[in-house]
Order: sequence, then C-alpha cells, then structure tokens
Amino acid sequence: MVPLLLVLLLALILFGAGFAVKVLWWIALAVLVLWLLGFVARGTSASGGRGRWYRW
Repeated sequence: MVPLLLVLLLALILFGAGFAVKVLWWIALAVLVLWLLGFVARGTSASGGRGRWYRW
C-alpha cells in the first residue's frame, strides 16, 4: 500500500511541476513580447539622445 501511495504522490508532484513550468513558459513568452514591443516602439528621450524605454 505504501509504494502505491508513494507512486501516486510522485505522479501528483510531477504533474504539478509540469503545470507550473508550462505557466512559467507562457509568462516568459509574454514578457519577451512586451520587451520586444517596447524595444521597437521606443521614442527619443527628453535630452534628444537615443531613447530607452527601460531605466537601467
């Protein structure tokens, strides 16, 4: 009985991890698209130099 419960618990953990990884991939893809759009649509800065849409 214990090995069966351990296998079921392992399957549940792996399913949860797989779902979390899939969600993280979608979030990473959305951030990448937003970054690319910001990179393409950046404007000039107030000082007249090359504009950046991020502040690093």
